[in-house]
Amino acid sequence: MFNTDTVYIIGDAQASNNNPITQQFNSFFIGLVIDTTNHKIIDAGCSATILITSDFVKSLFLNHNMFDNETIENEIRLRYFGSSQKALVVAFKDAQKKYKGALQTRGQLQN
Repeated sequence: MFNTDTVYIIGDAQASNNNPITQQFNSFFIGLVIDTTNHKIIDAGCSATILITSDFVKSLFLNHNMFDNETIENEIRLRYFGSSQKALVVAFKDAQKKYKGALQTRGQLQN
């Protein structure tokens, strides 16, 4: 399904205690499949209590460049009004850090 140029990255964050996602999963997380040849996000999912949340979050990330912080964060702030909005931004930033580490491990990131 995914070729050898892709990596799977998980980013996580704490959501508010009264958030149903926190009550079910203890934290908020996103999973991203990224094509390392162009840094394009080709699939995404998140911890969610209803399916439409995960589908909507996927639409925020799909086909964006993993390093396009401003565009992705703006998409989240302007379009996602769930109680996990801040957690989603933090989880994305965590995923970016992990992605940079994965690229270094694979020898694909230049300093």
